[in-house]
Amino acid sequence: MKYKRRNEASSGMVTRVRALAIGVIAILCSSVALRISVAADESATPPVDLDAIFAGGEPSTVAELKAMEQHQQELAEKLVACTVGIVVGPAHGSGVIISEDGYVLTAAHVAGKPDRDATFILPDGRRAKGKTLGLYRTLDAGLMKLTENGPWPYAEMAEPSGIDVGGWCVVTGHPGGFQEGRKPVVRIGRVILKDKFAITTDCTLVGGDSGGPLFDMSGEVIGINSRIGSFLTANMHVPIAAYHDAWDRLVKGDAWGHFPGTGPRIGVQGDPDSDVAKVAAVVPDAPAKKAGIKPGDVIVRYGDKPITDFSSLQMCVNDSQPGDKVTVEVLRGDKKVKLELVVGKRPGQPR
Repeated sequence: MKYKRRNEASSGMVTRVRALAIGVIAILCSSVALRISVAADESATPPVDLDAIFAGGEPSTVAELKAMEQHQQELAEKLVACTVGIVVGPAHGSGVIISEDGYVLTAAHVAGKPDRDATFILPDGRRAKGKTLGLYRTLDAGLMKLTENGPWPYAEMAEPSGIDVGGWCVVTGHPGGFQEGRKPVVRIGRVILKDKFAITTDCTLVGGDSGGPLFDMSGEVIGINSRIGSFLTANMHVPIAAYHDAWDRLVKGDAWGHFPGTGPRIGVQGDPDSDVAKVAAVVPDAPAKKAGIKPGDVIVRYGDKPITDFSSLQMCVNDSQPGDKVTVEVLRGDKKVKLELVVGKRPGQPR
């Protein structure tokens, strides 16, 4: 009987061991299957196309958000390294080094005028000497140069075409002016408007950011911080094309044009609903009135330059000097009319 019971007990133990073994095998198989399933899911996840997102798309998955964050963090370190604080006399601003030998892009209103002594503050707090070079005041484009020996960390200038509306971008600079122990501040945003005279982004700017760089998401300079807009999320930047187009003059130290709101005037108001340079009103006793320009006229040429819209007219006028005699061609109905105009001076300016 005892043997029989031992045999029965042994048989039951074997049964339990077999059951346990089957359970372990099942768990192991499930684990392997789970790992295979997860691996299959991971391999099935398409790679994140950051180029498409940064060109104007929006992230739609956690993976895309993580990829964007990682890229931005890696990029920020490189962009900060070539961003400098600038001191010219009492003026403070920002700039970006764009060559190994120390050329620095900034805003014209930061530089003030050519051949002034400048101090550049590097991200680690070191200071270096330099000079202001050329200024294209109409677009607020300025150039400076470090005069101490390099090589210097630098960012590449983007192609003149720059970036499209909707594209993601990064601003660096010294908001509020340079602060000891604080590196250039990085902000990300998107391009909301763009023409050949200005780029508007929702990257927040404050005083001290003027002259700092606007980058695309590959780290190339697409613009320079110029002025704060009416809203915190609508700020203006000089397009990089301005520096490409005027490079030789900027390097030579030329200064030309006038800052917006200063200098010459002809005395016309544009039609805000028109895509061309259509005159909505003419200021009494202004040069345009004396020349015979009328409301409803479409200005198509100013001197030897074609006019495509009111912004291009403003740019041409700002490049003029008070007293210049200019032939203006207007479209009046279905006829083209040439008028002679003497450029005036904005009221309140010294003669």
